[in-house]
Amino acid sequence: MIKNTIALISGLLFGFGLALSHMVDPNKVLNFLDIAGNWDPSLAFVLGGAVAITLPMFRLILRSPKPLVHTRFHLPVQTRLDRRLIIGAAIFGIGWGLAGYCPGPGISALVLGIWQPVIFVLALIVGSLAYRWLSIRYLS
Repeated sequence: MIKNTIALISGLLFGFGLALSHMVDPNKVLNFLDIAGNWDPSLAFVLGGAVAITLPMFRLILRSPKPLVHTRFHLPVQTRLDRRLIIGAAIFGIGWGLAGYCPGPGISALVLGIWQPVIFVLALIVGSLAYRWLSIRYLS
């Protein structure tokens, strides 16, 4: 029960931060990505704030033998870049650049009552299911 409560609080805090920083507004994100046009550098402060908090906290937290409410840390074991990672990152970046949403802000934007995040999340689900189907069939 404590893990679910912490996950809920963390998700709400994350969503609130995304809304506060306007990352749930695809136009704000697209203007940040449009360095040759109507560039809006303000989201660089969001990135800078995230990095400034994450780097020291990761170092501090990973000194512990295990997380507070779990038996072990779940860290990536693969350290090399492979074709699947590079292609997946490219598809993610293209989708983000076209839609102005990535998964966190897209899901958070569902509460805004507009149709665009709904379409995005449905496409996210379809893409995830398609990847699962393709990876079982062709990539295993």
